[in-house]
Amino acid sequence: MNSNRNSNTRPAANQRRNSRPTGRPGQNKKKESKLDPNLLVKKAEPSGQEGFRSETPFSSVKLHTSLLRNIEAKGYESMTNIQEQAIPSLMDRRDLLGISNTGSGKTGAFLIPIIEHAKLDPQNFTALIVTPTRELALQIEEEFKSLSKGMNLYSNTFIGGTNINSDFKALSRKLHVIVGTPGRLLDLSNRKLLHLNRVNTLVLDEFDRMLDMGFVHDVKKLVNLMTKRSQTMLFSATLEPSQKALIDGLLNNPVEIKVNTGGTTSENVDQEIIRVPEGKDKFDILADLFKGNELEKVIIFTETKRLADKLSLKLNQSGIKSGLIHGNKSQNFRNRTIDEFKAGMTRVLVATDVAARGIDVADVTHVINYQLPMSMDSYIHRIGRTGRAGKTGRAITFVN
Repeated sequence: MNSNRNSNTRPAANQRRNSRPTGRPGQNKKKESKLDPNLLVKKAEPSGQEGFRSETPFSSVKLHTSLLRNIEAKGYESMTNIQEQAIPSLMDRRDLLGISNTGSGKTGAFLIPIIEHAKLDPQNFTALIVTPTRELALQIEEEFKSLSKGMNLYSNTFIGGTNINSDFKALSRKLHVIVGTPGRLLDLSNRKLLHLNRVNTLVLDEFDRMLDMGFVHDVKKLVNLMTKRSQTMLFSATLEPSQKALIDGLLNNPVEIKVNTGGTTSENVDQEIIRVPEGKDKFDILADLFKGNELEKVIIFTETKRLADKLSLKLNQSGIKSGLIHGNKSQNFRNRTIDEFKAGMTRVLVATDVAARGIDVADVTHVINYQLPMSMDSYIHRIGRTGRAGKTGRAITFVN
């Protein structure tokens, strides 16, 4: 059906051509990364848990007893730095711009106030959380469900790549939290099934990635339909000066929190490059890295879907259990692949940049850039999959 195709998370073809590589071999061969490989060499300077978590307990904030109990059940005792700085302002319903590295707890920073506000007025409260990727949307709703367990609050995820008919049924009931990707949300709004004029709170997560992927017009359309919006939160790991005008138009007298500068790599990641000698098979060098036990849980990034397919196949043929996700794979396939990687059934996950922001897997030991990323922004988000929650990770980039 055309409606399903249009409601996917990918923007229109013209926008996509202008904003990022399309994946067609003829085009991508001509593109060369302008990154200076010398910038990708850096020793980790981890600050450990002291740099990741504050000493402020969640019990210091006036939260519903069930919410506090769910937070404790997840093993969280003290807030992370972004949570400590953001939650009090968000509880006061202030708009907020939050810049913090991936894995720093920003999902909890916006979900905890949302749950509290929803519980205070369940009949009239609706929050919309917009993400650039399907995986990220699913993981945010999973986190919401664990934090709101037993509180009679309801949520659903609306993303491309799924049967839109199931969305109709989900929208027939009261939802306190709606999570989705821009294309599917706009499709449902156009069909008069999703009533955006009932949304009180808007969260744009990884908003810089949404701009990179060409979703700026979709985001503006969604925002314009939220006539009752009283609180807006923008969260991301990076911040570009060129985005200031758009941000100023979305936020009203916001609190600005920057746990990092918004343009630097994680301090918890050892970064190195491997130069591939002329005539040497890059895959042989990669396979040699796996001969030891150090590479326990690894994400390998490629620039194209075709290379991702080829690389995953060769790894499996070499006895290195590998999974694969990219935009051409069905959502069920992608979900199953990530679940297998989380469970340790596969040692390696091969992915393209489209999936980079949506991979939230604990204890990833290594990120390997099989190809040099096209931009520093892509590099930052790729290596942000490791060195999370105060732990130290390792990033390796192949340079031809």
